[in-house]
Amino acid sequence: MNMKGFPTIFLFICFVLVITNCFMVEADTCKPSGKLRGKKPPPGKCNKGHDSDCCQEGKFYNTYTCSPPVSSHTKATLTLNGFGPKEDGGGPCECDNNYHKDSELIVALSTGWFNKKKRCMNYINIHGNGKTVKAKVVDECDSTMGCDDEHDYQPPCANNIVDASDAVWDALGVYGDKRGEMEIYWSDV
Repeated sequence: MNMKGFPTIFLFICFVLVITNCFMVEADTCKPSGKLRGKKPPPGKCNKGHDSDCCQEGKFYNTYTCSPPVSSHTKATLTLNGFGPKEDGGGPCECDNNYHKDSELIVALSTGWFNKKKRCMNYINIHGNGKTVKAKVVDECDSTMGCDDEHDYQPPCANNIVDASDAVWDALGVYGDKRGEMEIYWSDV
């Protein structure tokens, strides 16, 4: 048996195993914490602005108390949200109990990332569409509850959502009907 190439092959195999393990750990770290049965929204109660979904009666939605681990390059789904009165975001923002203008660089984070208000009024960097934007966390995209008046009869958020204002989408150079959902990376500032 020729042992000359053994150290190189051994190191390569170790590298592949470590990388595979990292992806598996990240994928398995946040599983659904429960299910929520959808209720039919009363007439005129679910705002479909920004392509928002309304709860469907009888459909089961996953709920989460966690989000994937945060790193310097956290993968997420960017969605579009309104933070003003009578917009699809529901009530006032969790961090300051105020409404905000769509012209502000602001976001809501899934429950686990929101971390019981610990990220309130802090900034995150969002990387997407070849650009980076700094946005302030003002609200929670609730992953634990939904399909009720407080949540505008929308389903619970997934566990990997950065819900962003129009201004964030503008800063990332995404306009019109191309908005709604986009894979991004984010990190704490």
